[in-house]
Amino acid sequence: MKLNKNFLKFSDDYFFYKISCKIKDFIAENKEKKVISLGIGDTTMPLCEAVISAMNNSICEMSKKETYRGYGPEQGYKFLRLKIKNYYKEKGINLNEDEIFIGDGAGRDIGDIQEIFSEDNIVLIVDPTYPAYIDSSILSGKKIVFLNGRKENFFLPMPNNDIKSDIIYLCSPNNPTGSVYTYENLEKWVKYAKNQGSIILFDAAYEAFINSENLPRSIFEIKDAKECAIEIGSFSKTAGFTGVRCGYTVIADDLIFEGCQVNKLWMRRQTTKSNGVSYITQRGAEAIFSKEGQKQIKKNIFYYKENTKLISNSLNEKGIWNCGSENSPYVWAKCPNDMDSWDFFNLLLTNLAIVAIPGSGFGSNGDFYIRFSGFNSKENTLEAVDRIKNLSLI
Repeated sequence: MKLNKNFLKFSDDYFFYKISCKIKDFIAENKEKKVISLGIGDTTMPLCEAVISAMNNSICEMSKKETYRGYGPEQGYKFLRLKIKNYYKEKGINLNEDEIFIGDGAGRDIGDIQEIFSEDNIVLIVDPTYPAYIDSSILSGKKIVFLNGRKENFFLPMPNNDIKSDIIYLCSPNNPTGSVYTYENLEKWVKYAKNQGSIILFDAAYEAFINSENLPRSIFEIKDAKECAIEIGSFSKTAGFTGVRCGYTVIADDLIFEGCQVNKLWMRRQTTKSNGVSYITQRGAEAIFSKEGQKQIKKNIFYYKENTKLISNSLNEKGIWNCGSENSPYVWAKCPNDMDSWDFFNLLLTNLAIVAIPGSGFGSNGDFYIRFSGFNSKENTLEAVDRIKNLSLI
């Protein structure tokens, strides 16, 4: 018996565990202080009424022999896939129902999708980035190359034709920076992918937070993207499904490599390793796309974005450069006085009892940045903002 030695390539000091230990130690030594987390990447607003109603109705169905359901289709129930199909149609994107696969959240599909690709492939990842892209690439034994995202390029580096890649992870709006690729930007990425013979894995988890009709919400808004891209969507941040678990992956019939339709490979993988997402959960997800559901989740999204505006404005008042608040639930800030991200994390925790996420956890280009989140309550955010206004940087 031999272990998967790719696990041994990880650092023993897991980044988010290190943060939780520091917070735990601080609380133990400062029991009188209220710690406010502006680092939280989890939603705090409850599921909207339309979702709760739909899930309650489906529970009643499951309680009756006539309407009880056992195993569902591995790729998801037709009623939800049709809703997603229509959601894309509103963006001018035509999909077949069989091109949509329902899963238990974008996080799992982001990593699992690598199973259908050879370990010989080279993965191109933007730095800074969501750590799961890197971790899943390491676990699958693939080589990783990085593109540098910096303030000068709005943390949205463009393709370099001199760099060979087979799999490309793109996230827009980006986590952690909140930056969004334009139509022109994505057109260049699609052209690069087609020239390279590579696949774009497009993470659209935050598309509902985009505040402008002049910015793309889907890679498939770009001509020929169906021939070189896979899109992964999520209900976690848009509808509070972080604890419910439901998302989707779109793989067009036009995506063909080595004579194989990639969606057929994904379908085969799913039928082997998954029994699908629960009927109750999918009925809840279906309700997101109702008229009332859309109205209610947009209200929650607005709530979180108001929090990010409060954070951004307070940082601006302190002369701390930041971005991301307009089109995402995050604020990406430059650490003041040339502090590195851990030093600023420690200062915020020690002096203000505020938690943010050190940028170094998202890659080397995040070393001197920090991520704030708008996912806390309005009351806690206002209190944290008042503390930031009193922060001494001298």
